[in-house]
Amino acid sequence: MWIDTHCHTKYSYDNWLEPVDLIRRARDIGLAGVVITEHHSYDASAPVERIGREEGILVLRGVEISTDQGHLLAYGVADDGWNIWGRDTYLPMPAVIERVLELGGICVPAHAYRRVGVASLLDRIFELRNIAAVETHNGNNQREDNQLAIDASARLQLPTLGGSDCHKANAVGRCATEFLASVTDMASFIAAVKAGACRGHYFLGERQTGRAA
Repeated sequence: MWIDTHCHTKYSYDNWLEPVDLIRRARDIGLAGVVITEHHSYDASAPVERIGREEGILVLRGVEISTDQGHLLAYGVADDGWNIWGRDTYLPMPAVIERVLELGGICVPAHAYRRVGVASLLDRIFELRNIAAVETHNGNNQREDNQLAIDASARLQLPTLGGSDCHKANAVGRCATEFLASVTDMASFIAAVKAGACRGHYFLGERQTGRAA
């Protein structure tokens, strides 16, 4: 099954994408589900779950966290109690990872080789501890940056995820994750990632042609 594991809607407050348009686009292109990872806040995505049920597609929720070493995708938190720092940006990455783990979640570096100023992760990914996977396929990345993340995941021997990082409907599914185990909720999502039963890919227009590496 295919899930876009990195999606944003208007509740990230940096775009105008209506959740229903994202979800219908995902369903129409053959995705089984999406994970909504609004910036800074897990609670912000609460309205999207109901729309997913109404539209008949799996909608899970995570959060994209801005740290002092890049962006993290956190999966498995239940509310915004993960944020004990009282701010939204430049949070200490190792401490954030530790906090999410304490709450039963997992962390995955997002677009690790995208340069975003002083907070870029880049090769510091090799110094991180306790990450569950690497986002190797990001729909907003240059191919070269994705390839660096692919190489890093192989060196680290970690599972890979693919997500569109969409902020517009036509970007949904540019990249996605193939899950080799059934995912029905966040618990089974995390179990599949921990088991390595997932693989990041380019999705739209390439899954069928064999160019999805």
